[in-house]
This record gives sequence, structure tokens and C-alpha cells, in this order.
Amino acid sequence: MSTPGPKVFLVGMMGAGKTTVGQRLAARLGGRHLDSDAEVRRRTGRTIPEIWRSDGEAAFRVEESRALADAVADPEAAVVDVAGGAVLDPANRELLRGAGAVVWLRAEPATLAARVGDGRGRPLLEGDPAGAVARLDAVRRPVYAELADVVVDVDELSPDQVVERILAALPPPAPGR
Repeated sequence: MSTPGPKVFLVGMMGAGKTTVGQRLAARLGGRHLDSDAEVRRRTGRTIPEIWRSDGEAAFRVEESRALADAVADPEAAVVDVAGGAVLDPANRELLRGAGAVVWLRAEPATLAARVGDGRGRPLLEGDPAGAVARLDAVRRPVYAELADVVVDVDELSPDQVVERILAALPPPAPGR
């Protein structure tokens, strides 16, 4: 079995720009882009809200963990958008340690709330998107901080500026990669 290729894991809250930045960063690095939420949809044939409604949050979290484990084990170099809540599981945090560079796309709750709007399609935000974002951010922020090798404050930056900051902060590739 071959050693998995180099990975960059993007962590952060919904609305931080993981998917947009991940796609652009992967293109710049010449690797694949893997999106945890898209992988869950592909595997299950259902949207995230459908999974939540029919099976509950716990079932979604299992799928989210499977997507992360597969991304870590993938033999190709990749930029991986880690589902926002995946880092809450200690097993997922352990998977991320040493698997590649972990980049936290950090944003203020007000920025995140503005970006997610009415929260449509995001079960955790139903009813009070801005309040939910603030509560989730308070819980997740210390976890992201503990995991992150690189932190990029994204509030005032375009996706391309975020990519440039990440590229400037990443260590150079190992010889032979």
C-alpha cells in the first residue's frame, strides 16, 4: 500500500469559504479537491437536511467521519474541506493530527452569519441562523485553534487572497513529492 499523498485540510465554520477556497487552492497546488459534504451526499444519495430529518444528527456525523477517514487515506495529494462539526469528534481530531497541514479559515460570527443568510439547507441554523452561528462558533473556535497549523482570517479577504495567504504559510513540499 502506498503512503497517502500530501494533504491540506481546511477547517472552519460554515460560511468561512472552505469549498470555494478549497477548489482554488487545489488548482494552484495541482492536487484533487475533496469536499466532505459532497462526499456524504455522493455516498448516501441524499442531501444533508434529508439525512438529518430521516436519521438524525448522529447518523450524519457517522457519514461525516467516514468521509474524513477516506480523505485521509486517499493516496493522492488533495485539499480537503473538512465538515465544520467533524472536529468535535476526538477520533476525527486524532485522524487530522499528522495527516497533513490543517488550515483554519477563521471568521467572525457576524461575517459567517452574513454569508450563510437564512441558513437554508443547514439544519443546525434553522430558526435563528445568526444566533446559531454564534453559539456554534463559541464551541468550535477553541477546537479549530488547537488543531490549526495555519490560521487565515478571512473576513476582509477575497477567496484568491485567502489562497495566497495559505500558500505563503504552508511549508514547502518534501523532496520527491
